[in-house]
Amino acid sequence: MVARHADEEWLIERARRGDLDAFNALVERYQPAIFNLCLRMLGRREAAEDATQETFLAGYRAGAILQGNHIGAWFLRIAANACYDELRRRGRKPGGSLDAMLDDPEHPFTPPAHGPSPEDEALHAEARRDIERALLQLPIDQRLAVILCDVEGLHYDEIAEVTRSSLGTVKSRISRGRSRMREILSAEAEHLPHGFRHQDEEA
Repeated sequence: MVARHADEEWLIERARRGDLDAFNALVERYQPAIFNLCLRMLGRREAAEDATQETFLAGYRAGAILQGNHIGAWFLRIAANACYDELRRRGRKPGGSLDAMLDDPEHPFTPPAHGPSPEDEALHAEARRDIERALLQLPIDQRLAVILCDVEGLHYDEIAEVTRSSLGTVKSRISRGRSRMREILSAEAEHLPHGFRHQDEEA
């Protein structure tokens, strides 16, 4: 979940009045989460950078409607729409160098871990590749829900707000996405650290 800051309401109010410095401060706070979402959704750095830029340009153009209590979800929703548009343009297929994306030290995928052993550390790089490949094979709605939940750390109600879906739909997409990932990963389950084991919440 994107962290809130004590002065955020003040920055939002200033940004709504056209203060570019205030808006840029919001961009700096939310850019890592937005770029991470776009990178995971699109699988290509250049496309993710373009989608991130488009997110904040669209946000600035719509600055008068910045929502003070939901700014993180607002930016994520714009980013998700930008990713949908890009995937439609290329037939919903992620492209580019997946291995280059996975090896990026600035934006690593980090499965939950609880004191990993040396053996787990040795397997982590391969597991990360397997997980990302499985993620990119999910239907786009499931992919977005799983990324928002398991990568960005949003709660179900926050994901419902970002995706403008019902809570039941969100839970279903996450459950089906996780199940599909387990199916994809089952052939190479020996690479998975024990920390990457999500238990689906009860509907």
